[in-house]
Amino acid sequence: MYDVIVVGARCAGSPAAMLLARAGYRVLLMDRVRFPRDTLSSHYIHQPGTALLDRWGLLAAVRDSGCPPLDRVRYEAADVSISGCSPPVDGQRAGLAPRRHVLDPLLADAAVAAGAEFRQECRVDDLLFDGDRVTGVAYTTPRGQRSVERARLVVGADGMRSLVARLADAPTVTEDRRMTCTYYSYWEGLPADFELYERPGRWIGVIPTNDALTLVMTYFPQADFDTVRAAAEPAYLEAVRTTAPRLSERMASARRVERLYGTGDQQNYLRRAAGPGWALVGDAAHHKDSIAARGITDAFLQAQLLVESIGTGLDDEPRLDAALARYATELERRFLGFYRSTLTAAELRVPESRLSLLRAIAGRQDLVDRYFGTLSGACGLDDFYNEDLLDLLALS
Repeated sequence: MYDVIVVGARCAGSPAAMLLARAGYRVLLMDRVRFPRDTLSSHYIHQPGTALLDRWGLLAAVRDSGCPPLDRVRYEAADVSISGCSPPVDGQRAGLAPRRHVLDPLLADAAVAAGAEFRQECRVDDLLFDGDRVTGVAYTTPRGQRSVERARLVVGADGMRSLVARLADAPTVTEDRRMTCTYYSYWEGLPADFELYERPGRWIGVIPTNDALTLVMTYFPQADFDTVRAAAEPAYLEAVRTTAPRLSERMASARRVERLYGTGDQQNYLRRAAGPGWALVGDAAHHKDSIAARGITDAFLQAQLLVESIGTGLDDEPRLDAALARYATELERRFLGFYRSTLTAAELRVPESRLSLLRAIAGRQDLVDRYFGTLSGACGLDDFYNEDLLDLLALS
């Protein structure tokens, strides 16, 4: 019998397994695919996530993979352009944007190095119960055989369509309609900072990643998905041309090296993240539109929060239940604000109130950096909207 079974070994599951194993627990980590395996992703890790990688002893390995540090953000909306960088978190000022076929195996290897057992190509089919308490999983082995494993805790890190969440009947705290669709690809010979471009109905993200490639992502309203996917490449290029003309000119001298990837299935929800014998982390607990590029960072933060909540209480059922209840409540408290602000960005509007704010802070680097800090999580809104900024807005 294991102490913990973690279902899903990507950027939520592997850190959770690693941290639990480092805490001395017997951990089984499972995934239905074999690594390395790519997946849809915006790649970006904000400064709080970079700080956790450093705390876990993994930051050097991510950097050594050829993933460049990103310590400058450029943001253009209408007639306003600002550039700067979020304040540091625990000394880490740069973000990172590793490819998932690089990052996910690195995280899984760290879990194994910590003592977790990792089984790949194992498809979890069902949960085991004792009354209303989850006690393990039933799964199919790579050879097609049915088997079971039992544990005191099952952690669902199995993504947006989480089987663990569905079978555990995890309640939905909040849910909203799909708001955008996205298409992206990778470009060679396109030097760039972390760049964001916005106009009504369009959003462009530009992110340097591994192998000297640059990710260019385009966002469209969800209502346009059928039209966009019917002619994805022309829509993608036209979105860049009309939203970021100078970027489009730079891309004309670059070369696209992979096909277009895209999705219209960007669900928005927050689930109750724990119950008797089970917990959820990452997209299984909480998924929002990728326009804010917060998925990886939030997965790291939730894995750390879960393990800190459990502490040494895993062997004591009442203590474990209390810890899981605290975890679920704290997750809602910490992430509901980011969820709401992401949905605001996903409306793909450029409200005059935001433009007025950007115009007001454009000449003040400290305020620009704190503005980017509200997006990364390094700076709270109360810290940003301080007396200095309110006086500046009153004068503008």
